[in-house]
Amino acid sequence: MAVASFQKLALLCCLLFLTINAPAQSNPVKNTAWPKQAIRIVVTFPAGGAPDILARVLAESWQPALNVPVVIENRPGVGGNIGADIVAKSNPDGYTLLIGTVGIHAINGALYNKMPFDPIADFTPISFLASTPNVLVVNKQLGVTSLRELIALAKSKPNQLTFGSSGIGTSLHMSGELFNEIAGVQIRHIPYKGRAQSLPDLLGGRISMLFDNLSSALPLIQQQEIVALGVTTLKRSPAAPEIPTLAEQGLPNFEAVSWFSLMAPAGLPKDLQQQLNRLTIEALSKPEVKQKLLMSGLEPNPGSPRELSKLILEESNKWSKLIQKVGIRID
Repeated sequence: MAVASFQKLALLCCLLFLTINAPAQSNPVKNTAWPKQAIRIVVTFPAGGAPDILARVLAESWQPALNVPVVIENRPGVGGNIGADIVAKSNPDGYTLLIGTVGIHAINGALYNKMPFDPIADFTPISFLASTPNVLVVNKQLGVTSLRELIALAKSKPNQLTFGSSGIGTSLHMSGELFNEIAGVQIRHIPYKGRAQSLPDLLGGRISMLFDNLSSALPLIQQQEIVALGVTTLKRSPAAPEIPTLAEQGLPNFEAVSWFSLMAPAGLPKDLQQQLNRLTIEALSKPEVKQKLLMSGLEPNPGSPRELSKLILEESNKWSKLIQKVGIRID
């Protein structure tokens, strides 16, 4: 018995020694086999908008750290569905990612009769990226300088004024539908493939107004090329505190925020999900990056995959109710 006890004690000591002297793992979730090739980030709108800005922030941070190319691929169209479908059908290997939007993941499922993918089930959430208020802007030729004047003009000319957006089902489109509902007006929607296509028509007076991301519209507002009537958040934006909210101007509880996330195809391995989440948080937490984004109207707030999933479910419920109430459906 004494010999057996001694052998057990010796075995325990040996295991303890190996445990203490095992190499430390500073990053236990890191997948050492990834990345070995270029990473593609699909942006579902043309270059220059908020999703594109965020994709390039990630690329600039990741490329030197990972030592592989990070390529931005702009695939606009159908409210983001074209680009999102590419990602949904890609291999879940960490090499194809998507800049998700409120339109893709919380609006389009209720808006379109047929979807080529499931906005929730076909994606792995990585992290929330940032949000930006939408802003209601009008062309100078319209002759209105306040929200009250715009509502009065719209009521006097039902279905004669028009509002543009960067596509059917985007948060900019839904901001206009929400405006029609709460303000009690009838302003026709004119969809475009992206803001780059809608801005010339706004500046030329071919459409009356536009809901745009504040981050995208701010330069033109500051140059007094267009007139800003209000932001769609409940609080004023730090990037443009002089622009009042629509809520404080007589449209209580008016809130429509454009938000952006990082998504991967469904089935992404857990370790890659965690690694991408960490890389994203690191990229958006740099003081110089945060300041740059805030000054452009984007408010970065990266978080966990679970927090992103919760937001998507909440937003899906909110916008599906409006879509059903207004009766918008797209074949």
